[in-house]
Amino acid sequence: MLDEHNIMLVEDEALLALDLSLTLEEEGAQVTGPFATVQTALEGCGRKLDAAVLDVDLCGSNVFPVADRLFADGVPFVFHTGRSDLACLISRYGRDVPILVKPARGEEIVKILRSLLH
Repeated sequence: MLDEHNIMLVEDEALLALDLSLTLEEEGAQVTGPFATVQTALEGCGRKLDAAVLDVDLCGSNVFPVADRLFADGVPFVFHTGRSDLACLISRYGRDVPILVKPARGEEIVKILRSLLH
């Protein structure tokens, strides 16, 4: 369960964002977002967050400024991406940041979030 944990969701595909939001809420999480752009996600970083799920490509922009901010603030996150160049993510953030390839099942995302939070 993700009871009472505040999870930021950054996803620009509306249906996927809705599905992920519902999955996280069913697990007891409070969802911040979803945010579909880098700018709105950066504004959301000012809130108290326990973890985040980040799509890498947001309307043609990389989510890296958001990931950098979360990383600096000590907020764990998981990348949920359709990108084929995963080496770029690993070289930038290391092997400790989980990467799930879309479409990952909701259960996989919840399992990763649980491991990041405990």
